[in-house]
Parts: sequence; C-alpha cells; structure tokens
Amino acid sequence: MTSRKDFLQGVGLRLLAAFLMTAMSAAVHGAAETVPIGQIMFWRSAVALVPICLYMMWLGDFPHGLRTDRPGLHITRSVFGAFSMAMSFLSLAYLPVANAQALAYLAPVLVLPLAALMLKERLSNAIFIAIALGFGGVLLLLWDAFERPGDGALIGVAAGLAYAVTMAFVRVHTKMMTLTESSSTIAFYFAVVSAVIGLATLPLGWVALNAAVLGWLVLAGVIGGVGHIVANEAVARAPVSALAPFDFTGLIWALGFDLILFSVFPGVTGLLGVFAITFAALVVTFAGSRAVRDQSK
Repeated sequence: MTSRKDFLQGVGLRLLAAFLMTAMSAAVHGAAETVPIGQIMFWRSAVALVPICLYMMWLGDFPHGLRTDRPGLHITRSVFGAFSMAMSFLSLAYLPVANAQALAYLAPVLVLPLAALMLKERLSNAIFIAIALGFGGVLLLLWDAFERPGDGALIGVAAGLAYAVTMAFVRVHTKMMTLTESSSTIAFYFAVVSAVIGLATLPLGWVALNAAVLGWLVLAGVIGGVGHIVANEAVARAPVSALAPFDFTGLIWALGFDLILFSVFPGVTGLLGVFAITFAALVVTFAGSRAVRDQSK
C-alpha cells in the first residue's frame, strides 16, 4: 500500500526527473547534428557513472552496493534500456526536441496495461481519462511533423515509436527490480552496459570532438545520470500507473529548450497539445492523491 507521503514524494521526484531527462534530450539533440549515435551513447553513459558513484558514496553504498544476487535482471533491463536509449537518440537526431519528446510520451500509455498485468496495479477511471487526454495532446503536437515530414523526419518518428514500445517494458521491469535492488545499483549497471555497447560502435567510425560538442556530451552524461537516479527513486515510492502522466510535463520544458536553444516553436496545434497534456497531469494529481487517501483509510 502506498502512503500519501510516498505518493507525493514519488510525484515530486518524477517531475524533477522529467525536467532532467528533457534537458538531457536537448543536449543530445545539440550533439547529434555531428556525432554518431553510438559515440553519444558512450559519452552519455560513461560520464553518467560519475554522479551515480558519487550518489552511492553519499548513501554509504559504494562499493558494496554494487553486489547483486540478480545479475540476470540487470542484464535484461540494461540491454533493453540501451536499445531504448539508441532509439531515443536517433529520434532526437532527426526531430526537434519537443516532437521527439512527444513520441516518447507514448510510453506511459503503453505502461498502463503492463502495470495492471505484471504489477497488479489498479487503474482508476480518472487516470484512464487523463492518459487519453495526454495522448490526444501528443497527437496534436505531432500533427505538423506528420503533415510535413521533411528530410529524415520519418526515421525520427519510427525511432521514437520503437523507443516508446521498449521503454514501456523497461519501466515496468525497473519497478519490479526496485523491490530488491537499489535505484543507484540499477542505474550503475545500466550505465556500464550502455557505455560498453556504445564503445563497440567505435570501429563504425567516430568523429573528433570540438569544445562545444564535448560540452553537449558531458552535460548529457551528468544530467542523464542524475535524472536516471531520480526516476528510479520515483518508481520505488509510487505506482507506475500513477506516475506515468507526470512525464508529460517534460514536454513543456522541451518546448522551452527548442525555443531558447534551437529557435523552434510549434504553431497553434502544438500549443493546444501542450494545454491538453498539462491538464491531464493536473487531473492525475488530484485523482492520485484521492486514491492514496482512500487506500490509507
């Protein structure tokens, strides 16, 4: 049973994770113009090990916290997670941050049946309505991309869909792992496996890095590492289905990054999508808090 305190902490951590992971996406988008996806994966994952290890030291879990009795679960989660990362970065290479982020938000919709089936979580009518509203907002935001795909946009859309499908599995898998594994341990092994997979692409051709591109890559790694820990801490405190709609708030940040960093902004249809997604998150805030109160009676 989830307490009200745990639920609110989970929501707060999920909101912070949404901002951090969107900021990471903006950094990846900035680097992806010139850097291959495998090279970005390596830098993002290798650099992320620094904040992850520092976090484990702060908790007093390093290095003994790296021991695990379930290496198979870590391998499965990390391999699927690495594939999801590659698809996300490929999408960001061909689409604006907001459009790629919108496609990523199909993952919470796919999480719902998985959470109900694998984790036995109960889904209220309000959560179903909010998810449907948020999904409608995503479709509104993507309308212009489908109407005028442009060079490589269809590749970005396909990669974004692949990311959404695999990420739905990864999130439910992570929720199951948090019952016995710490969030920092999960994040550590994911970063190690992803870095190794990224390094394996070196023979395919990496590029020389200038100061600006290196800055994007280091920023992506640091923010991504912190965001990964925060996201895992969130799912350890509250049901996956209740947290999923809060991911939509990252779209607001994505629009801001597109405007400030890349001079891109959606039209009226995109703004309507943002409004729908924001309203969906507000609905779930009240529905989730009320559900927690009912369970605690």
